[in-house]
Amino acid sequence: MEPRGTKRGAGKIEVAEPRNKLPRPAPSLPTDPALYSGPFPFYRRPSQLGCFSLDVQRQYHGDARALRYYSPPPTNGPGPNFDLRDGYPDRYQPRDEEVREGLDHLLRWLLEHRGQLEGGPGWLAGAVVTWRGHLTKLLTTPYERQEGWQLAASRFQGTLYLSEVETPAARAQRLARPTLLRELMYMGYKFEQYMCADKPGGSPDPSGEVNTNVAFCSVLRSRLGSHPLLFSGEVDCTDPQAPSTQPPTCYVELKTSKEMHSPGQWRSFYRHKLLKWWAQSFLPGVPSVVAGFRNPEGFVCSLKTFPTMEMFEYVRNDHDGWNPSVCMNFCAAFLSFAQSTVVQDDPRLIYLFSWEPGGPVTVSVHRDAPYAFLPMWYVEAMTQDLPSPPKTPSPNY
Repeated sequence: MEPRGTKRGAGKIEVAEPRNKLPRPAPSLPTDPALYSGPFPFYRRPSQLGCFSLDVQRQYHGDARALRYYSPPPTNGPGPNFDLRDGYPDRYQPRDEEVREGLDHLLRWLLEHRGQLEGGPGWLAGAVVTWRGHLTKLLTTPYERQEGWQLAASRFQGTLYLSEVETPAARAQRLARPTLLRELMYMGYKFEQYMCADKPGGSPDPSGEVNTNVAFCSVLRSRLGSHPLLFSGEVDCTDPQAPSTQPPTCYVELKTSKEMHSPGQWRSFYRHKLLKWWAQSFLPGVPSVVAGFRNPEGFVCSLKTFPTMEMFEYVRNDHDGWNPSVCMNFCAAFLSFAQSTVVQDDPRLIYLFSWEPGGPVTVSVHRDAPYAFLPMWYVEAMTQDLPSPPKTPSPNY
């Protein structure tokens, strides 16, 4: 057997590059919206490949047990009047944000279903695998003015994996999160409790605990331009009354926002909040967002439905608005940039894409800790050959 680090040439042994020599990072990628204003790129209608649930202990289950059912208050009633502060903080179990999960839950799903992927395992070799939330950040980047991001990328068996890294600024902000902001986060989850039932046709029960460990996640496949995508995102609920019960078209996204009282407040809402709502719902093909508008006392006084495909209409004539084509073209450009930058197939080699508002996306290259994110159990299981297909029975003569 040849010693590691050498390869046989024609009659001579040449030494391969030392393992610790990292590839040179690629050039940067600009984010100016004007550069991405072309026609809307091809985006394949997302189809659901499967789902999984996380329970109150954040344990994974490969089924839909955590799925909830949309159950809004009757439209002819007196109005919602939901108290979003109810139960805070004594009936609140927030998820431990110090635990960095990376792509682990999605990878577990992938491992269990890799043999059944349409197009076979070969399809996965050309795909990008990530969370919906990471793609949402890419979509909104050309218009984002406040928060930067970092995405770690790794190529393994041809597949490009993208996993977010918490920036030092985001970590500092999270650790210093003021009480008011923590309460606002709770209120968003509380709203879901008022709007969802545990079974179809059931009634919501807001008396229980709000536990943010619990999640139902849809796993979807799509394609943006030439990039096949496999991504997963959390789903708030499914509508048993939806015209089509085929996911993701039966899913509903639930949001809260403060009540608006002036045209200026609405304009700001359409420019900033609606952009994020659109990006988050458009990617997985969720048809609408139902928003609860809360007063300063924390009561939801009105509900409004925003169909995902109509959100852009609110900013179409606003010269400071956003454009879906710019968002999707930038995302496609980033994926091309990442595909051409992450050249080495090595799960321990990390290309870290970093972006701060006002600047371009830059790249640095790292090996192993702290940025490596593909777990050993996944790498080892994927490295073992897929089970061979069953032998065709010999004909009976």
